[in-house]
Amino acid sequence: MTTTSTDRAAGPALAAAVAGDERAFQRLTSPYRRELLVHCYRMLGSLDDAEDAVQEALVKAWRGLAGFAGRSTVRAWLYRIATNTCLDALDHRARRILPTAIAAPADPRRVPEPDAPELPWLQPYPDALLDSADPDPLADPAAALVRREHIELAFVAAVQYLPPRQRAVLLLREVLGFSAAETAGMLAVTPASVNSALQRARATLHDRLPVADAPPTAPADQAELVARYVRAWHAKDLPALVALLREDAHMAMPPTPSWYQGREAIGIYLRQLFGSPWGVDLRVVPIGANRQPALAVYAPVGDGRGHRPFAVKVLTIHTGLIVAITGFVDPGLCERFGLPPNLPVEHHDNGDVDPLPQHRAAG
Repeated sequence: MTTTSTDRAAGPALAAAVAGDERAFQRLTSPYRRELLVHCYRMLGSLDDAEDAVQEALVKAWRGLAGFAGRSTVRAWLYRIATNTCLDALDHRARRILPTAIAAPADPRRVPEPDAPELPWLQPYPDALLDSADPDPLADPAAALVRREHIELAFVAAVQYLPPRQRAVLLLREVLGFSAAETAGMLAVTPASVNSALQRARATLHDRLPVADAPPTAPADQAELVARYVRAWHAKDLPALVALLREDAHMAMPPTPSWYQGREAIGIYLRQLFGSPWGVDLRVVPIGANRQPALAVYAPVGDGRGHRPFAVKVLTIHTGLIVAITGFVDPGLCERFGLPPNLPVEHHDNGDVDPLPQHRAAG
């Protein structure tokens, strides 16, 4: 049974909550809320859906508290409720996707396909919400590191290919460290079926995840690369930007299905972007998403009063170069990342530029 120091201190709050004290219930469950949110995000591929699932799970936990007999830890009990809430949700929802899952690479010389906001696009996850999501990180730093590695965009995207129950088994066993018996109890199945589902899930992920053929790029080197990217972007230095891309890099920009494969194709797209009215004065601000470097994209406001948030793009860096740029064109994401609603004017010679078309914001 996976036990944390928070579980060991839960006795008084649990007794009071069972007696009907709502504040005690909040004290009992609040230490787990953020890690449950991360788990539901991995399950559902959407921060919005994850927040709904956690809220629903906590309501179910409150209503069913009298039936909690202490046969598991509070944490395991909450994970059981949250996981099954996600499984119920997945009965009625399609898996979350990225453009690479539904379309062939596009021709960068052509206008991107129209936005398709009705498709169930994957969403990024703010690093700020991950900083306090690991339970008892000092108790097992290695386990905390594994949890963080399993939040990267490629992993979350790959997990979406798993059938819902295989997805739940993989996350509970491999990411969260619950035993086969604990996982079987959460899902009301046998340990044998858990082990079988885990084997199938591992095989699928092996086919979906990129092969790590070199050690990960050190954080300091990633930060330096991002700084070079920002400088080159604001200078519209296309050769410098292209030099930061690996030959086989790709770039996607949901909600448009169009995406581009290869350094040359991305360079063509960026050349057209910087030469167009909507690419005149885009600003980028370094942030973090899914434990990866990311950039908030700000577009100029037409009245010359600065820049407004428009997109978040996540950078995947490997062997010292960018191998993927995934730009999520959704102004609401910047608010979720705790970013300011506007940037002050720095050097803005084009205050009369029209607002940026959505499918052009995330290059």
